Amino acid sequence: MLAVGIFLALPMVAIAQQRDDGWNTIDQQQRREDRRRARQERREDRREDRSDRRGRDWDRYDNYGGSFQLRQTALNAGYNEGIKEGRKDRQRGDRFDYRDEGKFKSATSDYSSRLGDRELYRRYYRQGFANGYEDGYRGY
Repeated sequence: MLAVGIFLALPMVAIAQQRDDGWNTIDQQQRREDRRRARQERREDRREDRSDRRGRDWDRYDNYGGSFQLRQTALNAGYNEGIKEGRKDRQRGDRFDYRDEGKFKSATSDYSSRLGDRELYRRYYRQGFANGYEDGYRGY
């Protein structure tokens, strides 16, 4: 009688193992898909980060106040000077350091008193310069 019970139980054990194998396969597929999605999201985040660092999206800059015209003039002037200086340093083989540049230190290119506060202008200018310098130095 015991032998008959074991004989009848063996197929049920085999079926249960097959089900477990099936679930394991589904779990593995789900984990692979989750990892693939996570890699894709990281790639997209890196792509967005690179485009942000290039200074293309001006709204990503800090906002210290002042008029729109002051902010845009300073960011644009700083970026334009920074990209020129970054390209020069890269071509000469100089190290990456925008803080030693004269235009960064003075930060007054294109400044006019009609724009408003000079120190505020200099803060925005330096932000634009740093981004432009990085783009120029990196070859963008």
